[in-house]
Amino acid sequence: MISTNNLSLRFGKRTLFEEVNLKFTPGNCYGIIGANGSGKSTFIKILSGEIEQSSGDVIVTPGERLTTLKQNQFEYDEYQVLKTVMMGHQKLFSVMEERDALYAKAEFSDKDGIRASELEGEFAEMYGWEAESEAAELLSGLGISDEHHTKLMKDLSGNEKVKVLLAQALFGNPDILLLDEPTNHLDIISIGWLEDFLEKFKNTVIVISHDRHFLNQVCTHIADIDFGKIQMYTGNYDFWLESSQLAAKQAKDSNKKIEAKRAELQEFIFRFSANASKSKQATSRKKQLENLTLEDIKPSSRKMPYIAFKPEREAGNNLLEINNLTKNYGEEILLNNLTFKVETGDKIAFVGPNDLIKTTLFNILTNKEKPDKGSFIWGATTKFAYFPKDNADFFNVNMNLIDWLRQYSKEKEETYIRGFLGRMLFSGEETLKKASVLSGGERVRCLLAKMMLTGANVLILDGPTNHLDLEAISALNNSLIDFPGTVLFSSHDHQFVHTIATRIIEIIPSGIIDKRMTFDEYLNDTEIKKMHLDLYHASAINL
Repeated sequence: MISTNNLSLRFGKRTLFEEVNLKFTPGNCYGIIGANGSGKSTFIKILSGEIEQSSGDVIVTPGERLTTLKQNQFEYDEYQVLKTVMMGHQKLFSVMEERDALYAKAEFSDKDGIRASELEGEFAEMYGWEAESEAAELLSGLGISDEHHTKLMKDLSGNEKVKVLLAQALFGNPDILLLDEPTNHLDIISIGWLEDFLEKFKNTVIVISHDRHFLNQVCTHIADIDFGKIQMYTGNYDFWLESSQLAAKQAKDSNKKIEAKRAELQEFIFRFSANASKSKQATSRKKQLENLTLEDIKPSSRKMPYIAFKPEREAGNNLLEINNLTKNYGEEILLNNLTFKVETGDKIAFVGPNDLIKTTLFNILTNKEKPDKGSFIWGATTKFAYFPKDNADFFNVNMNLIDWLRQYSKEKEETYIRGFLGRMLFSGEETLKKASVLSGGERVRCLLAKMMLTGANVLILDGPTNHLDLEAISALNNSLIDFPGTVLFSSHDHQFVHTIATRIIEIIPSGIIDKRMTFDEYLNDTEIKKMHLDLYHASAINL
């Protein structure tokens, strides 16, 4: 178990949180949520001992092992992949290293023999004989094929390194597992594997994530950083969101009788407790929900941006036709005679583990890159707006936000521009910020405002949920569901893909898998599962 006692953190006059008293117990998964900059990652670092709190204590049960997801992708560059994973259990790894060094000695003394015997005992107690196979199983589950297990970390791509570091954190059945954005850089299939792993995990998990589906699947509790406090709620993210909205609604209606409020709360709690889906959570969650009072549920102070895309005109039936599109990257074939049509009103999610393929296709369709061969034709009535994954060039300018957005608007009046910035939660002095100093999430909100100004009837979005907080993701999600035009997009956010897409396209070496269905239907389709299995055996890529 890990707990906090009157924990506070201050930076000068700014207080992130104060007098936090929480217990994180085995068998539960705790999702840490809060607005960008609220201190989620900082809180995790305090729990792990990486940074020091201003006051208060962190108490870990003596003898329990705590692991974290490392963020430095280059820390283990000179180590073998399999060895990097096993380094997640530092005590076991040290025993293995000392043991192997002893056996490698040219002259093995009696003293060495006694020490080797001691090490063998420790090795066996920590299930050392199973370590290599467990590490390999974790890597394979996360999509790192067997041929990569003996490579050096420096020979892997950035996404592959992240997966190895995640396997390192999961290795050896830690007592307390701290994960900061573990789904970043994972494809949706790997995220599904991680969800299954954490559902079966019997110890304590504390996780930060902006992936709503992931939080709903794995979390038994939500710890919300708001008002300078950290409030613990029983239930998953959807329960927290709906209960917070209910509390805000009730707070506005001061004339409503307290009995009516309690009846509404009880009906709400009953509905959620009756639908508790996970076997390990259902009984305890139901009991805790039944014990909730009206005072336990508080409104959130966070705000959603207002995102709405309104096309100036409808697109005609001949929207986009792609014929034999081919593009190579060095010796790698990214697009191989790609041929398909996009129809008016399609909302197509491009899925699969290789993000470069999707980015390359979008760059070609928006004339940022040229294909090696093949062609594509946009319909005469189409007008597209593009959200690129790499957006740094848009912000390498010495402009404040008003002037930055004005350059993309037909209407130049400052009041009009401020209105669009206000929708994206930039108000007052924030509108005078320099574009060059914006955070990742602020940049995304600015680009979405730019897209809203275009009146486009086709939206192309490459990883738009990266860097956004949960509120902004929900707002963008809802706006794309409501958008009456055509959407081509990629995302690793399961709920985002499932609720928006009416068509799924996966680009594979032989061409494409193209299905008019929801994403969950796609994942559960027997024929597609078999196709993925065949691809895995053929190319050693675990989809």
